[in-house]
Amino acid sequence: MPVDFPEYAPVEYTAPVVANKPVWADDEDKIAEFKFNALDGDTNRVSFDGTYEIEKDTSRPINLHGRTGMRGRGLLGKFGPNHAADPVVSRWQRLANGEVARDEEGQPVLEIVFIKRKDTGEWALPGGMVEAGDTVSVTLKKEFGEEALNSLEADEVARETLKAVVDRIFQNGDEIYRGYVDDPRNTDNAWMETVAVNFHDKTGSAFGHFNLTAGDDAGSVAWVKVTPDMALYASHADFVREVYSRRSADYGSA
Repeated sequence: MPVDFPEYAPVEYTAPVVANKPVWADDEDKIAEFKFNALDGDTNRVSFDGTYEIEKDTSRPINLHGRTGMRGRGLLGKFGPNHAADPVVSRWQRLANGEVARDEEGQPVLEIVFIKRKDTGEWALPGGMVEAGDTVSVTLKKEFGEEALNSLEADEVARETLKAVVDRIFQNGDEIYRGYVDDPRNTDNAWMETVAVNFHDKTGSAFGHFNLTAGDDAGSVAWVKVTPDMALYASHADFVREVYSRRSADYGSA
């Protein structure tokens, strides 16, 4: 429970698109019926970071990580944790002769698939929200296919081929993070949590002739060279640094 702070006067805000009760958002009129800190039907209201408390007067969850300056849900659909999944698809940049490229300091060059967000213009991982009834593993593959390969616009034959490619790459993933993320959408009563998983294409040839193609939610998509100072959306820079550290450590098996 946060320390008492009588002077604290957060803004109350829930975006109209959320307050209008779309199917993906909670209906606050029924908040007393929600089963917080539990699997509530198809909605997972369990936090990766432990048990969160509930405000007695509003029945709203209290952000485990402290005050944000905003009450309500802001742009988030669910009270409490809003679960996401972030696939970090990587490969070593290769020269024409097939050798791994190196930077000026002799370090191997890592590339990761990023999308450019339409709302902020920042590079971000091609992840998304875990929909009610879905698992993290399903969401990881679905979001990558939709955001980075534009699978929704492909014909049936191409879609099945893309699915097979994604299934093959996503067979063996390395979980790099699970928990709360520092996201600009977080409020005192609703917050983002994610599972980030690295899928490394060791040979750099898994996608074959398939081009990365941005889906509806992305402005563009590309294999981007990882640099120490690259600016990324929300906590994505932390995930990328962790992936680079792990991949560099086991470079001998790249």
